[in-house]
Amino acid sequence: MSYTRRSKDELAARVARDIPEGATVNLGIGQPTLVANHIPASREVLLHSENGILGMGPAPAKGLEDYDLINAGKQPVTLLPGGAFFHHADSFAMMRGGHLDICVLGAFQVSATGDLANWHTGEPDAIPAVGGAMDLAIGAKQTWVMMDLLTKQGQSKLVQHCSYPLTGIGCVKRVYTDLATLACTPQGLQVIDCVEGLSVQALAELIGLPLQAA
Repeated sequence: MSYTRRSKDELAARVARDIPEGATVNLGIGQPTLVANHIPASREVLLHSENGILGMGPAPAKGLEDYDLINAGKQPVTLLPGGAFFHHADSFAMMRGGHLDICVLGAFQVSATGDLANWHTGEPDAIPAVGGAMDLAIGAKQTWVMMDLLTKQGQSKLVQHCSYPLTGIGCVKRVYTDLATLACTPQGLQVIDCVEGLSVQALAELIGLPLQAA
């Protein structure tokens, strides 16, 4: 069986494709920040960054970076017309108050029913980094995860039960990976799509869990 993994930009474009017109969306640190570069100019989406930006645009062209205008991952960004800056506390009030339609986060593990582990591996030498993940995972109307499906050791990050400390319980609705897009449901994982050449059966073998067809 021959298939090609989605590149990070292809994965970001796949996430961007599903963001509806008029949505207010937080993009988490890491891979999710790339989604900003793939939202069509014709589609109005309000991008939020937890350090206090609403109306964030794509990354600036090389040489035009302004390091006074950065996202939560300290990467330079642009501001679209009508965009705003505000206090960190106001940003968290937006997150906790249910004002975000979608947040896109990275993850160490996601369970079949949508539990999220993305702040700590539990290893003694690991540095925990919760940031605003707990506030986002519970406060947003939908939590989407964007990640590689497998670890560097070839183990699935989609699991029956998370072994790492949890960020949120039953909060993840969709998982976008380099091999497939899946929905987390109370009945388990449902396949939305796979990369060309990868069957649902082969995907189930990689994950090690039963999968439902969409």
